[in-house]
Amino acid sequence: MRFKPRPFNEPAGFRCLYCLDCCRGRHIYLTLKDIERIARAGHDPQDFVTFSIEGDKVRFVLAVREWDLGCVFHDPETGKCTIHKVRPLICRIYPFMVSRKPLGVEGEKPFHYKGKELWLYYDESCPGVNADEPETMITPEEIAELGLEFEEEFERTDIEGFAELLAGLEG
Repeated sequence: MRFKPRPFNEPAGFRCLYCLDCCRGRHIYLTLKDIERIARAGHDPQDFVTFSIEGDKVRFVLAVREWDLGCVFHDPETGKCTIHKVRPLICRIYPFMVSRKPLGVEGEKPFHYKGKELWLYYDESCPGVNADEPETMITPEEIAELGLEFEEEFERTDIEGFAELLAGLEG
């Protein structure tokens, strides 16, 4: 399912309904910190890291199952993530999104955070946003912080760092 952006400017309730839409058919980009955190939890990077070539950059992507394009860490029986406590940063952000530019969505306005102008959105197709009996309240500040952290880590993630990480995990 495609991301259907809606402006996010006020705190929103969220409760995962285990619909699987966010865990199937999407590129889940990984940072080196994500890979290390998951590996230190006992998972071999060879079992969960794949690659995507984008221009002159190698990007690291979470592997998916061939039979349903679901994330390799999604348990189809329970509908839950088997690495929830160490899940990738991008999974911690979803169903929200941070952009440096407006997407042209009605009602969007810039959100100023730490001297940066950002645009915040949530995925309208996610049934967990503003669901009845939310598990948590998410603030724009929290999403802005996670988005900036992801951006910084993502830009630092490269093949040399991946090789160093693997060597460190083996040693």
